[in-house]
Amino acid sequence: MGQWRAPGGILVEAIILDDRPLLRVSHRVNGTTYLQGYCATVAELAAHGVDLAELVEDPPLDHL
Repeated sequence: MGQWRAPGGILVEAIILDDRPLLRVSHRVNGTTYLQGYCATVAELAAHGVDLAELVEDPPLDHL
């Protein structure tokens, strides 16, 4: 699945949880990753401080 990064250590990942597609938002601070929450829609990302304009897609691992 895809993942995107934003400045300040924000990571957004597309995942499947309990058979539901969700976006997992986490924040990396001083080497520790903290879960901020899950979103069912892209519109909900703003509630977690994610600016869509700042997201950059990570390349898939098989293309590195």
